[in-house]
Amino acid sequence: MASRLLPARVRPHIAAIYAFARIADDFADEGDRSQQARIDLLDDWQGRLHAAAAGTVIQDGSDAAAIFTALGETLRARQLDVQLFEDLLSAFRQDVLVTRYETWEDLLDYCRRSANPIGRLVLGVNGYRDPRLDAQSDAICTALQLTNFWQDVERDWHKGRVYVPLALARSYGAAEADLAAGRLTPAWAAALGDVARRTRVLFQQGRPLPNAVSGRLRWELRATWLGGVRILDRVERSGFDVFRRRPKLGWIDALPIGFRMIAWSSES
Repeated sequence: MASRLLPARVRPHIAAIYAFARIADDFADEGDRSQQARIDLLDDWQGRLHAAAAGTVIQDGSDAAAIFTALGETLRARQLDVQLFEDLLSAFRQDVLVTRYETWEDLLDYCRRSANPIGRLVLGVNGYRDPRLDAQSDAICTALQLTNFWQDVERDWHKGRVYVPLALARSYGAAEADLAAGRLTPAWAAALGDVARRTRVLFQQGRPLPNAVSGRLRWELRATWLGGVRILDRVERSGFDVFRRRPKLGWIDALPIGFRMIAWSSES
């Protein structure tokens, strides 16, 4: 495993990755563009990615040119896998085209491409090359995204999306008509309880990761893990009724999270 980079050297690489992903995500989700217009923008982003990976950034004076100039330098300097960026673009296209997932496995495959690449890229930028750490990172990233889905059931419904797998919802007798009416029925509470339990298992699978890295990244991963679990706790304590109030973190959570970051090694 390579040694950790100094934070000052890491920061520009993380910024380049964030800019790539943030803008592509906006192509898929923001504004009132047509479906085809969103796909066209993502296709252009992919063409620019390929050019940057080949060392020939498209210099057209746009903000995109600056982003891909930086991203190309990051790809070369940190020897990152371009497939991880391809996976992100694949997931963003799926955001445009897909609004329901039939099975748990379908949803996990989406998370594999939409969330997990970010964790792997952060590890790569920090100099870590270890399949075991990648797997732990994948578990945390998937758990974080799933937690966001259960936190935002109402918001996603208004965007036309349902992330609870349809087969699982049907098995509990949960109907979308109740989401449309803003009702949390016992059936939906049971379905959400099921997916929350699965999500918690993923958090536990990823828990060893922070102690396997060093420096600032260790603390950042502890805070990320603790914040995600704390939101999941609140979703569960609300009885999954996110229609009345969306569970979220605030300034009051900083102290307990900070304490648990320090006490991390002694926790089970």
